Amino acid sequence: MKYALITGGSRGIGRAISLKLSEMGYYVLINFLSNIKEAETTLGLIKDAGGSGELMQFDVSKQDEVEKVLEAWKKQHEEQYIEVLINNAGIRKDTLLIWMENEQWFDVLNTNLNGFFFVTRMLLKDMLIKKYGRIVNIVSLSGIKGLPGQINYSAAKGGIIAATKALAQEIGKKKVTVNAVAPGFIRTDMTEDLNEKEFKQLIPLNRFGNPEEVAEVVGFLASEKSSYITGEVISVNGGLYT
Repeated sequence: MKYALITGGSRGIGRAISLKLSEMGYYVLINFLSNIKEAETTLGLIKDAGGSGELMQFDVSKQDEVEKVLEAWKKQHEEQYIEVLINNAGIRKDTLLIWMENEQWFDVLNTNLNGFFFVTRMLLKDMLIKKYGRIVNIVSLSGIKGLPGQINYSAAKGGIIAATKALAQEIGKKKVTVNAVAPGFIRTDMTEDLNEKEFKQLIPLNRFGNPEEVAEVVGFLASEKSSYITGEVISVNGGLYT
């Protein structure tokens, strides 16, 4: 049995990635924070397609929760390890910097950036011992070019991009790769408040993307076929920022 953990795996891009990795033969661990209904829907879709998995509830921004849940999983699976980690969990709290409250800054950095740190650190040792692993971090166009009103989100995603490049250099000799995927405007809950008709005029392909299009790239980076790619950031944005 091969195991893959997708943080924030219950909706949107996370759901599409969970389904893709299940299709690739992984037993999928679907992390979620609070919306158990959506998480159960995702698990149901996986099982309906002939796959297998389970739900794993914890807040990626809280070190004690991350360690408690993942340590318990490790004790129950002493002969196995999680060989694929998709750091997808993230939140937005957009506002101009001049109006930004401390809470808006810290909540976004804690979930996006600290969450990456807490979860990756917990799973990395086993990947290094086994000399195989795939880490894929879901970042954003915002972390590459910056977007007004997203100082906190841009800072968090930009930090993950830099960490991706640094970690890739640390662990490459152990055959563990680390890459990032940077979606542009994708049709999910996080973009529901955007005017697609207005924004698509900025995109050379003249449309928003679908979660499945992101999941295809993630699936490739999570596979053995990507064995000579590490430290890279691949944009999936319809040519918006090229």
